Amino acid sequence: MKLSHKQNGLIIVLFIFFAALSRLLPHPPNVTAVGAVALFGAAYLSARWVAVLIPITAIWCSDVLLNNLVYASHYEGFVLFTHNFWFTAGAMVLIVLLGRFLLNKVSTLKVIGASLGASSIFFLISNFGVWAAGVSYPASFTGLLAAYAAGLPFFLNTLAGDLFFCGVIFGSYALYQNYLLSKPSAVTVNS
Repeated sequence: MKLSHKQNGLIIVLFIFFAALSRLLPHPPNVTAVGAVALFGAAYLSARWVAVLIPITAIWCSDVLLNNLVYASHYEGFVLFTHNFWFTAGAMVLIVLLGRFLLNKVSTLKVIGASLGASSIFFLISNFGVWAAGVSYPASFTGLLAAYAAGLPFFLNTLAGDLFFCGVIFGSYALYQNYLLSKPSAVTVNS
């Protein structure tokens, strides 16, 4: 059985949104599907702008739910964007670019390498964003180093989350594709 390009694209988008919504489930800090979502979109969404827009939109949607339901006590009123969202979005763009470069042909080793790269990008950009906000760390090189040092435990969780969710998302999609290929195609007979 072969899906149309449009049907396959819809399946890929659904994979991305379900992975992003997994952030709503209880989990250790930073053990999420953020990097995996961006890499999966980069690998399987054909249009570059779609490969960037869909993962960022999925993460933003889960952010809106998290910020207004789970973390509502930290904010005054309804929150569409936090100051760090723009750094997260920037990290997502860089992760998608990494994925487009490394995952032009998906393999286990390439997914592992891209996952490690995604974790590193997210760590560098998101901790820079925390420092740049000027709330928790002084606006100095020492403050920046302190922000990165404080983020190291979260980096280990990000690595674990990206590796785990890349395995789940890419593995599930590969199983799904194998399932479709094993089903006989419908044969039409003209009389």
